[in-house]
Amino acid sequence: MTRNLFILLVITGTLFFSCSGYHSGEIKNNSELFDLDSIRTRGKLIVITDYNSANYFLYKGEPMGFHYELLKAFSDHLGIDLEVLGSNSVEDGFAMLRRGQVDLLAMGLSVTPSRSRVVRFTESLDSTRMILVQKKPNRWRSFSEGDLESRLVRNPLNLSHQTVYVQKGSAHAEYLNALSDLTGEPITVVEVPFEAEGLLDLVNRGEIEFAACDENIAVINSVRFPDVDIRTPLSSHQDLSWAIRKENSDQLASELDQWIRTFRETQTFAILYSKYFRNSNSVKVIQSEHYTLNSGKVSQWDNLIKTYSATIGWDWRLLASLIYQESRFIPDVVSTVGAYGLMQVLPETGKHFGIDVTASPELNIRAGVKFIDWLHNIFDKKIADERERTKFILAAYNAGPGHILDAMKLAEKNGMDPQVWEGSVAHWVLKKSDPAYYRDSVVKYGYFRGKESVAFVTQILERYEHYRNILPANGESLTYNPGRASSQK
Repeated sequence: MTRNLFILLVITGTLFFSCSGYHSGEIKNNSELFDLDSIRTRGKLIVITDYNSANYFLYKGEPMGFHYELLKAFSDHLGIDLEVLGSNSVEDGFAMLRRGQVDLLAMGLSVTPSRSRVVRFTESLDSTRMILVQKKPNRWRSFSEGDLESRLVRNPLNLSHQTVYVQKGSAHAEYLNALSDLTGEPITVVEVPFEAEGLLDLVNRGEIEFAACDENIAVINSVRFPDVDIRTPLSSHQDLSWAIRKENSDQLASELDQWIRTFRETQTFAILYSKYFRNSNSVKVIQSEHYTLNSGKVSQWDNLIKTYSATIGWDWRLLASLIYQESRFIPDVVSTVGAYGLMQVLPETGKHFGIDVTASPELNIRAGVKFIDWLHNIFDKKIADERERTKFILAAYNAGPGHILDAMKLAEKNGMDPQVWEGSVAHWVLKKSDPAYYRDSVVKYGYFRGKESVAFVTQILERYEHYRNILPANGESLTYNPGRASSQK
């Protein structure tokens, strides 16, 4: 066994790595801890995951990613809703898990002794290793293979007296420092607030010489950076898992592990893995302006959406989610009933506001926002809570205000709160397809098939949460951008 390999095995045998590290500390438990029975009663699995080019991202306005799709599959298996929180700080993730703020930490985490003392790990979902990122020499394409190899670091011991950059808080720093201590050869490790994609970009630009990151993410991005070499391993392969709380988690642990063992053997899992880690088209996604992590955009209409959302005091990401729901950001789509454009406004509605909704995307958005403002005039004085009011306005945007007002009257007549959407007014919107209710004396607008409107509200708000996770309110991208380091997580 070579000295180099021996050192790698010694370190990886005692200090596993992952895309982000965890500095353990006592975090006081200030929430009730839920096991699976309570989670089912709640009706929602709350998870936190990291956003990058493989695990969780937005593309063409839709959430995607390996971990995200696995989480959707697991929540569907449980038959409950999924709430996803996004963060690239694994320390925050561990803290929220320990506090009971989330049920599951769905990041690719290596199982280490120190972590195992404070959390419970699931069955493995993937594996990767840490690699060295370095720039190939100028005109490397004209070099012979031997000349190229001689100019690159292939032995980790040759990092002596070098500076290696890693993601802040990652276990990579701990690993490299352990390598330095074990060999007696000094390595300067600098932690920076950039993801793997950002580190690759820094090396590619020549701003830093060496970086270390996870191979699975580096490989996905390697086509974007052909002048960067990622072929020097710094560790052996390690399994990656999710984490749950140690306390009061037996039911969830059992269900998760059984599901993972079964799902890993399915064709669906194989397809998902290939989609995100072995797909030659991945680079087209990452380089596209529709890839939000890099572009900071959810659509080509973002500037218009920001301008007009401000006129009604809406978060522009909420309006963007509504527009996606209506048109998938296609500007000239026409519905079966004649609704037109990005916001699917009926021409008659546009005329009411003096706007030709077919004239341009901007005028279509203007008309849609005018209609929302008109709905505010109806519901602002009826519903005190702003969050609840938003749900009513979204429902009325789809159904028209009359059917929603009818459902509010039915809720009040039947002893339910007319100012609460879920479990109250939404219930009566669905009941408006039943003659026993749409013929009630308090109902003015008659029959209505409300299933679409209830789903409309749910889907817009769910997508809005993804937009909030991944797309900052100011519209900047979340990944590395030179000159904007202060905005990175």
